[in-house]
Amino acid sequence: MAEAVFNQFLKEKGISNEFQVDSAGTSSLHEGEQPHRGTRQKLMEHQISTEGMFSRPVVEEDGQLYDYIVCMDASNVRNFLQMVDVSNKSEVLRFLDLTVKPMDVPDPYYTGDFEETYQLCRNGCEVLLEKILDDRMAGN
Repeated sequence: MAEAVFNQFLKEKGISNEFQVDSAGTSSLHEGEQPHRGTRQKLMEHQISTEGMFSRPVVEEDGQLYDYIVCMDASNVRNFLQMVDVSNKSEVLRFLDLTVKPMDVPDPYYTGDFEETYQLCRNGCEVLLEKILDDRMAGN
């Protein structure tokens, strides 16, 4: 969900060609599958596309390719860091740690509350994009 929301923000700002956004799981349980139907439905309500999105597991190269590794919860941070040797250029962070309400993003697969997750993703994506743009301006 966060990938789709972030991509929508980039599109709205006209800067999507400046970013490579991808998401991956710390398990291969749903590899090759589309986002959960509840996620797709919630995003459709907000006219946000999930076209071309399929689940994939984290791979070693992720730690070298991306400037920001954003994990939805603390266990994903731990799992990612155990799976991947992160380069000095990658920053690994818990998604909502950038917001005024640092917390794990609840998994709507278990909670059933896709609206709560959507709102948290919107807030987190706004703050993440602001951080990335600020880092760019500062030359980081």
